[in-house]
Amino acid sequence: MAGKQIVSIGWRGVFPAVTTQIREDMSIDLADTQRVVDDLVNDGVTGVIALGTVGENNSLDYDEKVTVLTAIVEAVAGRVPVITGCSEYDTRRAVRYAQAAEKAGADGLMLLPPMVYVPKAHELVNHFKGVADQTGLPIMLYNNPPAYRTVIDQSVLEALVDVKNIVAVKESAPDTRRFTDFRNAFGDRYTLFAGLDDVALEGLYLGAQGWVSGLTNAFPKESVELVAAFDRGDHAKAMEIYRWFMPLLHLDAEHDLVQSIKLAEQVMGRGSERVLPPRYVLEGERRAEVIAMVEKAAATRPDLGQAKAA
Repeated sequence: MAGKQIVSIGWRGVFPAVTTQIREDMSIDLADTQRVVDDLVNDGVTGVIALGTVGENNSLDYDEKVTVLTAIVEAVAGRVPVITGCSEYDTRRAVRYAQAAEKAGADGLMLLPPMVYVPKAHELVNHFKGVADQTGLPIMLYNNPPAYRTVIDQSVLEALVDVKNIVAVKESAPDTRRFTDFRNAFGDRYTLFAGLDDVALEGLYLGAQGWVSGLTNAFPKESVELVAAFDRGDHAKAMEIYRWFMPLLHLDAEHDLVQSIKLAEQVMGRGSERVLPPRYVLEGERRAEVIAMVEKAAATRPDLGQAKAA
């Protein structure tokens, strides 16, 4: 059967969608991007998403994307998988980037629907197949209907079941019933990842093998311990961390998630809030609100040492 041919992956745990660091002159700071990623790996994350939404993928041109990805692969140095966002206007551009990512040493793709154009189901299937056919990299599909106005539903996944390198789905729809529906329909054919921070624990309970996270950039150790506690069956500790984290996790579902996450990262001394236009840093009441949330979280951090010793 086709299932026996599926590319094998070991992706599980916490995969932060890492930030791309920007200098004051709006140029890309490769060295600081590498430092930020290295810090996250040292803090225990089990994978890295390079050039996702939080990495400002669509604000970079092709050459910049390849350069940033190459720098991140170099910084990670094989310690954890590096999966790169593949977010393009059309299949031709997506194939070009996918092939460049493979040459740059990426371990996989996080493949998005085409940008701007909202495809019908058969067009979405053909886009995903068109990219998968031109690369040997394993692929995680990214489902986020609120953001991209199209849905990777069961009919789409059914049409892709024989594509051996389409192996995972990042589920960012707020409707957590989809995790169970996918499990019932496909068993373990697709590795599921929780992709929306404020339903991450629900996703784990419903069969997700990992979490593609935004706020991990600011609080990596707590993110890693949340999943570790769940994995070892310490549900009380997992829930304690999740409830502490939830006010910040809600930021991942907001329109200004990139600015909020980078500001949180800056408050925690891990990176810069600078973003590329058309985004601009948060101002006024919103900026003060996010800073206050991060500072409160930092002042009330759960005890992780006790959890690790248990």
